Order: sequence, then structure tokens, then C-alpha cells
Amino acid sequence: MSTTNNELRVGMVGYAFMGAAHSQAWRTVNRVYDLPARARMALVCGRDSAKVAEAADRLGWEEHTTDWRELVNRPDIDVVDICTPGDSHAEIALAALAAGKHVLCEKPLANTVAEAREMAAAAATARAGGARSMCGFNYRRVPAVALMRQLIADGRLGEIRHVRATYLQDWIVDPQFPLVWRLRKEVSGSGALGDIGAHIIDLTQYVTGQLISGVSAVTETFVKERPLPAESSGLAAQADGAGAATGPVTVDDAAIFVARLDGGALATYEATRFATGRKNALRVEINGSLGSVAFDLERLNELEFLDATRPAAEQGFSRILVTEAEHPYLSAWWPPGHIIGYEHSFTHQMRDFIEAVATGTDPSPSFAEALQVQLVLDAVTRSAELGSSWAQVEPSPAPVAA
Repeated sequence: MSTTNNELRVGMVGYAFMGAAHSQAWRTVNRVYDLPARARMALVCGRDSAKVAEAADRLGWEEHTTDWRELVNRPDIDVVDICTPGDSHAEIALAALAAGKHVLCEKPLANTVAEAREMAAAAATARAGGARSMCGFNYRRVPAVALMRQLIADGRLGEIRHVRATYLQDWIVDPQFPLVWRLRKEVSGSGALGDIGAHIIDLTQYVTGQLISGVSAVTETFVKERPLPAESSGLAAQADGAGAATGPVTVDDAAIFVARLDGGALATYEATRFATGRKNALRVEINGSLGSVAFDLERLNELEFLDATRPAAEQGFSRILVTEAEHPYLSAWWPPGHIIGYEHSFTHQMRDFIEAVATGTDPSPSFAEALQVQLVLDAVTRSAELGSSWAQVEPSPAPVAA
């Protein structure tokens, strides 16, 4: 699909947390970067007419609708941005690709491997007609993460031996927290595993260039019944001891697994929503034969780096403040030392997506790469269901893109 007057007219489905983050990025990206096409925030879609109208005004969209099919089929929409719960990703993406639209879909790609396979196949077919697609793993676009990948690719760590990744949150520690959609398997696909575990799976594979080949996992649901939210019409309910309506939590609260990577490294992963006191604590450490590197999202502008080739008396982790113009993505932002934040990762994501679409190249992560993450999630689930037994990850349909 070609752009009109170097303009990409975007239609976004969903306007809540991720929709707001994506909107901020669409508003900002062309004001920061000099790009071959300009994003136009043409249309936003949501189920509630009054709420989507308010969101359109607040977030900066020109028009709004309650029918995503209208959005997908409008000839003046070039890009479909999917920010909905996982149960609708496949249906919307498949329709958009069939209509020849470029597609950006939030992670995880789908709720099942079967859906993800169908989406990856549709993306490959649509690509032949010029439509490009990408899955939104935004943490790839944090400059410190991109620098971590660059150091590893340059051989500064030598042979990769250990990968250590955690993503810790605590937002559902209270058993009275309601049964929101993220806690229902039919809507979200999985719990902490797919929501935040998918991020550290993708991130570690991205920075190391190695794929997870097998896993041994345990999962747990600590609070198995929760109060129904006010807007819970149609959900099966039962009364607790106090007579309040509750429903079953059908996803994991926490997932822990060990893994082997196809380059020989050993890895550990932990994803939980029950790490009391931890709000959004993502940390990745990579240990190699020549050095180590670590990233902590709560110190987003920093990277810890140890060069083991230096004399023993001079060794120690050094703090790299990733704010220099020559660091990834930062040439368009502020003077050195003037830090950036979480929202910038989405702006960088839109920058890369626009550049790829406008130049006819393939954005990354592709739907095929996102399918590979889905295959890891599936292997973790299978292992946990079988009592921590070893589960092989099905062969990847494509290598991690450079």
C-alpha cells in the first residue's frame, strides 16, 4: 500500500492503557523525528460511544467509531493499530491484513498458537501486496536495551552463558481486587505469563540473538476467586461467605521457568503479579565469558556493564548513562544527561514502524517473531501442566530479525 501525500492515516482499535500510550506516540513521533511519512491520527474505535468520543478528544483523534469493521474497511485508513485484549487480536488483524492495511498489534500476538500461526501466515501473504505488520514489544525500543543488544552483537560479552530475567508486579496482591479481563483466560489467554512474561521472553531473545529451545516451568494462581467488577454482566458468578458475587480466576498469577537457549546459554525467568512492593520491576542480566551487562527498567536510562578483559584490579560494574546522541534513538531528544521515560519507547516504536512502512522494508518484531514468543508461552504452559517436566519449544518459523 502506498501512502497519500506521504501521510499514513492511522486507525486505532482500543483506547485504554495501551491505547493512551500509543496515542501519545502517534502524536509525538513526527514532531521529534524527520521521517519519510507523517502519521495522521484519523480514527479511534471503542465499544462505548460516549467513552470513545471523550477518548478521541482527549487523546487527539480526528474521528471515532464503535465498529472496528468500519475502521478496517475504510479506504482512507492506511494503518490499523490494535490495542485491544488478546481475544480480539486475531479477528481484527486478519480482517485488516485482508483489506491490505498495515498492522501494528500489541503483544502477545494472540491467545493461542493456532491464532498466532494464522496471523503470521496472513502477514506473509499481505506482505506480497505491500502491507507490513509488526507486534508491539515496546521494551526493545528503550535506548539502554538497544545498547545492550549492540554490545552483545559486537562480541563484548564473548560466549553467552547465563540469562537472568524477572518481571515483578504487585497490582493484584489484594484478594478483593476485582476480576478484570486480564484475570480471565477466555479474554487474556494467560495471566502474568503472557502479559509480562512475554516481554522478558522477547527481550532476552532479542538482545542475545538466541532462541529459547526448551523449558521446565511451574505456575500458580494464589487467589482463585475474586469479586466481580461492576460491568460484569454475563459472567458466571457465585456468592462468597459475605454474599458478594465472585468469579473464578482462570489464569496464572505467577510463572517461573528455567530454559535452554539454542546458543548454549542457561536461563531463568520469573513473571509475577504477587511481588509485594514491586510495581513494574523488569530486570535482565546477561553473563558472558568476557563480561556481563544488566538492565533495570526502574533505572531506564542506565546500563550496567562489566568488561572482564580488563586487569582484575580494574574490574567492576560500571554505570553507563544512556543519554548520549550517539546512543540508539537519542539523537533527536535532549542534551546528554537529560533523561527520557517509559513513553519514549512507544515513540521509538512508531518511528521504526513508520520508517519501515514508508520505505517498503520489514519492521521488527514481525508476526513470525511474535509467533515464536507464542510458542515459548505454549511450551511453558505445557510444562507447568505436566508438573515441571521438560517441554521443547516448537521450531521457530523465522530467526530473530537483525
